Amino acid sequence: MMFNFKKQNTGFTLVETLVAISIFTISILGLMSVMARGVSDTSYVKQKVVAGYLAQEGIEYVRNKRDTDVLYPGGGDWGIFVGETISYPVVGSDFSGFTRTIQKSVISADAVKISSTVTWTQGSGQHSVTFTENLFNWWQ
Repeated sequence: MMFNFKKQNTGFTLVETLVAISIFTISILGLMSVMARGVSDTSYVKQKVVAGYLAQEGIEYVRNKRDTDVLYPGGGDWGIFVGETISYPVVGSDFSGFTRTIQKSVISADAVKISSTVTWTQGSGQHSVTFTENLFNWWQ
């Protein structure tokens, strides 16, 4: 009597192995892409926070300049503040990459609008943050 034993194929074929490696590679590349995007977004948010602080510092500088011009020269002179040009660059802007521009526009005889804009370049894009505030002649 002869026994007919069939050998069972166990293991993976070459095609199955290649498919498994391809799926694994695609999933790893997708994960790395998501992580790289997260790092890039984190860097952008950090730069935007710094730019916001620098823009706010520009507004505070102009407010202090207004208070100094109004309080100290002989009884206060709003006209000195309204008539002068304001320049307050970012210290170390050559190294930091930030540029601040402060603009002043007269709204009325007793009010001016201050705009502090900070710009920076990150990646291939130019970004900016602008803060505005109205300052009034409170010395009346």
